[in-house]
Amino acid sequence: MKLSFTHFKQYLLPISFVLVTAGCITGAILFINAIKTTDIAATFPVISNIVHNGSGIAGGDITGSPRAGKKDLPIYNVDTSEKKVALSFDAAWGCDDTIRILDILDKYNVKVTFFMTGGWVNSYPDMVKEIYSRGHDLGNHSQNHKQMSKLSTSEQVEEIKSVGDAVKELTGYDVFLFRPPYGDYNSTLINTCYSLNYYPIQWNVDSLDWKDYGTDSIIKTVTQHKALCDGSIILMHNGAKYTADALESVITGLQAQGYELVPISELIIRQDFHMDGTGKQIAD
Repeated sequence: MKLSFTHFKQYLLPISFVLVTAGCITGAILFINAIKTTDIAATFPVISNIVHNGSGIAGGDITGSPRAGKKDLPIYNVDTSEKKVALSFDAAWGCDDTIRILDILDKYNVKVTFFMTGGWVNSYPDMVKEIYSRGHDLGNHSQNHKQMSKLSTSEQVEEIKSVGDAVKELTGYDVFLFRPPYGDYNSTLINTCYSLNYYPIQWNVDSLDWKDYGTDSIIKTVTQHKALCDGSIILMHNGAKYTADALESVITGLQAQGYELVPISELIIRQDFHMDGTGKQIAD
């Protein structure tokens, strides 16, 4: 039978469909085989806010990984076999009790970490020098005490760098610890910190001194905290109402449990570390 063009058109669409389908299947098979023999991470890099390169995390000099699962985390506490904890004081308002706090720390030969805002540094430059002269860590608490997760990368950089520059000018000290105000952060901030060679620091024991519940409350909250353990980072505030009154008993209460109190700079792992899902820093 002789086929006319009309007959041919009846078969053209099904034949084209078969050919296209076959081509797609063949392409898929080739693609899968290519994946099996190719470094997929090099071909399709995993998108992450943390950039690792030859210089360290996010282009800085620190080597390690802040990623736990799908999240980039700051350091809440540290995995250690030594019975050590770190006291830290956020300094964002007030200075009346700071000398008293320093004298108590001197009495027990305890070194701690002060996280200072830019406003506090500018208001109390002599106290910044005094804290440093007594051997304590100087930490960065942002310029204006804003919610860092709400800021752009450039704004985050400015909030951090301006404080670091001011402290450097006053003391010659290069600050490398950063605590976000309100404990508020996102992956962008973690990236920003490491790009500037800062370790982002949180806490796993909150004294709740900022709630002004009283001296006994602060002492019990810290020394009987369910999260208190080797490697804990404890949050306090130099400007809270009852902190200075509670500090001596907090120190002796921790020491009675066998804890050595060290500054955060001595507690954290400086290089080659990773994080677990709770924010615990662990050596590789």
